[in-house]
Order: sequence, then C-alpha cells, then structure tokens
Amino acid sequence: MTDRTDAEAVRALAADLVRIDSRSFISNLPVAERVEAELKGFEIERLDYKDANGTAKRAIVAHRGGPGGLALSGHLDTVPDTGWQEDPFSARVDEAGLMHGLGTADMKGPVAACIVAAQGLPADVPVTLLITTDEETTKAGARIVAETSELARRAALRGIIVAEPTRLAPIRGHRGTVNFEAVASGTQAHSSTGIGVNANLALIPFLAEMKALHDRLRSEPAWRVADYDPAFPDFNIIVDNHGTAINVTVARATARMKFRYSRALDPAPVIEAVREAAARHHLALNFVVDGSPPELPPEHPLVRLAEAATGQAARTVPFGTDATRLNALAPCVVLGPGDIGVAHSPGEYVPVAELAAAVPLFRRLLRERVQ
Repeated sequence: MTDRTDAEAVRALAADLVRIDSRSFISNLPVAERVEAELKGFEIERLDYKDANGTAKRAIVAHRGGPGGLALSGHLDTVPDTGWQEDPFSARVDEAGLMHGLGTADMKGPVAACIVAAQGLPADVPVTLLITTDEETTKAGARIVAETSELARRAALRGIIVAEPTRLAPIRGHRGTVNFEAVASGTQAHSSTGIGVNANLALIPFLAEMKALHDRLRSEPAWRVADYDPAFPDFNIIVDNHGTAINVTVARATARMKFRYSRALDPAPVIEAVREAAARHHLALNFVVDGSPPELPPEHPLVRLAEAATGQAARTVPFGTDATRLNALAPCVVLGPGDIGVAHSPGEYVPVAELAAAVPLFRRLLRERVQ
C-alpha cells in the first residue's frame, strides 16, 4: 500500500465505524461485524457475552503469522452522546481536516488505524488485534480476552500497544481503578405526608466521610506519586436519586465512587475506609477492583521500542485503559492518534492526518521483535 492509499483507507474505515452507534449500553454486534469484514486472511476468535443488562456484546481476537509478535488493541464502545449539538454519528470532516463524531478519538479512529496497519503487513509478520468493548464501563471485553482467549495465548505475545489517544506519544504507565457503589434505602411516599423515609438522610453522613477521605487523599504526602500529574490519586463521587421528584421521599439513593491509583500505591486502606463507613451507616456496598495498574520501567524493551519509533520519551498519565486487564497477557504501552482532552466531550474529533500517521508507526512497531 502507498501512503496515500493508507490515508484514504483509514479515513474511510474510521468514518464507517463512527457511523455505527455502539454506545456502551447497546449491543456492539453491528460494529463488531463491520470490523470482522476487514479481517480477511486473519484467524478470528469471537468472544460473545451478555452484559449485566442482558445486552449482547462481542470482543474479537484476530491473528496472522507466527507467534511471538506484538498486538494492537482498541475498544469499539463509546460513552453516551450527552451534550452533542450536531449528529454524533456523522463522521464529518471539516476544512481543518478534523473528523468529528462520537468515538472519533476514543477510539474508533485509532481502531481503524490498527486495522489498516495490520492489513498492510506481509503475511509472515506476526500481528494480533485485540478488539474489545465495554471499556468505558466495566472493561468486560478486555477481561474476557485476557482470561479466556485461546488465540491470544497461542500468539505468545511479547507486548501490546493499546491505541488509546495519546497524540502518538508513548505512555508507559497509568492508574488503575476501584469502582464503588453504596446504596441507601428508604420508603417512597408523598413528601407532605410525613410517612416516607428519605434514603438521602442515611447517605449524607456517609458522603461526609467520603469527603474527608477525598481530602486526605489529596493532602497527605503518603498518597502522592511524583511521576504522575496530578500527583494525588483521583477519588470521584457521583450521587443518583434515580429520577425521584422533589415532592417524593427518596426510596433509593446511590453513591458511586471511582478511586484511581498508581502502581506505587496500595488501594487496601481506601477500600477498608469505604467499607467501614458503609457499615456504620447501614448502606449496601459493592466494589470492583479493575485489574491492576500497568506501569513498565523506563528501561523496559517495549518502552524503548516505542520511544525509538516515536522519537518521544515515555511518560505516565492519570487516566485508565484496557491495559489494566490486558497486562495479564503481556506488557502494555499506550500509544495512539487523537487527544484524550477532547474525548468524552461534545464535538469530539480526531485529526485525519494523525490517523494516517499512526498507520506506518504501528507497522514499524509490529515489524520489530521485542526481546
């Protein structure tokens, strides 16, 4: 393929993927089938499952060539289209060469670059594609790939390039997460009658303790890791009254919290603090530790390879990716086109030229052998 053909191919495929709605709460089977149509000549493994709502989902592992190569990975799901003022599935390219649409940067554009890069390699170069879903919610697709994929294990991967948007700069580590859900129960009634029990009254003192925990994580030196910006871990809290009207006592109040922590930190004290507070206030608590934070040392061969290919020093970032699960298969570096700063926002976009530039970069990486 010529560079021009590659540029046209990645632009067309990215647009096709963006135009297929695959928000995390609906099935991704249509977009998964579109991806599979591009993978002629690859051995395909379909990993089908149903999410917690019974919605059909599919992850795909594709491989060509012998064992011992690298994998390119990306996810097909997107966040909801909250706040969009134009068609989020248009894949419109403006005069500045920016493709607009839900998932253009995070990460259907990068997935298209992975596929076009893999298509153009000689058949004897080993290449694996790990195409997941539910990255924006539970990372269930990556977990199923890491835990059950026979094809990925036969590929004997030396490393994985997770193609999340990094402006084509290598990322050697990022934070992992613990996701909490605390639920208070009450009794629904017309609020004027005095017979209802407002679940928020149990949730509020718990939230006061969570506010204190949030502040400690930001202020205490023991929780700061200098390699990350910001140096303190993230502890984000959202509250849901499940659509209750203002004249109704709240029957169910839910606090959801995401704790992001780097490899140097032990999440156990935070988990225990949340657990103890929930017990004190008689709340139901569920939590999930989302894999482990991926972080390679600066001298790791995969990091060195990515630095040599890009001409940029590897760094760490505070956000997370499927690498929290996929690092159980092989070492991971995060590297892809697009800007995380516009992901999850109305008007999300990716520079088409950056998608095109990712294709030869990915091929160069795939041709190399990591020791």
